[in-house]
Amino acid sequence: MSTKYNRIGINYNTTRKADPYLLSQLLHHLKPNKKGLYLDIGCGTGNYTSELQNKGYEIIGIDPSIEMLQKARSLNKNIKWKIGTAEKTGLPQQSIDGIIATLTIHHWTNLSRAFSELEYILKPKGKIVLFTSTPKQMKGYWLNHYFPKMLEDSIAQMPSLEVVKQAMANAKIIIKTTKAYSIKPDLQDQFLYCGKQNPELYFDESIRYGISSFSALAHKDEVEKGLSSLRKDIDSGYIKEIIKSYKNESGDYLYIIAEKVHS
Repeated sequence: MSTKYNRIGINYNTTRKADPYLLSQLLHHLKPNKKGLYLDIGCGTGNYTSELQNKGYEIIGIDPSIEMLQKARSLNKNIKWKIGTAEKTGLPQQSIDGIIATLTIHHWTNLSRAFSELEYILKPKGKIVLFTSTPKQMKGYWLNHYFPKMLEDSIAQMPSLEVVKQAMANAKIIIKTTKAYSIKPDLQDQFLYCGKQNPELYFDESIRYGISSFSALAHKDEVEKGLSSLRKDIDSGYIKEIIKSYKNESGDYLYIIAEKVHS
């Protein structure tokens, strides 16, 4: 995984910027304290990490990719950036007041071990706010129509809410609430389903390059074939029918707000 993101990290910040609405939701659910110490696990180039720090919160960014962290450090030298994983943070016991993890848990190699580690470093009643997507939600993406194998592989690596809940429970972390998120037209963080309402975005090579499903999972032939079919459907207007056929009520992504049970 670190090798994949070392490659993606070269131009990652071109299209992957902290989205103001998503940031506001992270803050709303985390409820950080200016006196606390927080962690962004799987921070990538640190877009959300830096935004939290800019708002006056002390935060550490951890990621397994050297390339990503070098980019993060070049943009913000006032944050402690650290090589590590969710399974092995290298942080002291009960040293962290709260944790955010955005679009990263599908890259964790062992969910149970990861949540045990996060429980270990969290203070009592410390919160974890995850931003992710579930297999059920991803099956509702119209991208399945044009890139079926890529989406199948993407869905396969995504843990279900039930699996996440069980892994958390094993680590004495409980889910307090969840909140579905549907893509907004002004989304600034160009992740996988960013083009839900604007399919033209997927013809931008830099956007595809910043999405791991396109840059690391998809086969070149499938991408070319899918884009060709998408182009025809956009030009004919048939894309509207495809999008309508994938309409769902589950939302596109999910906030999972959890808390450490006790000390």
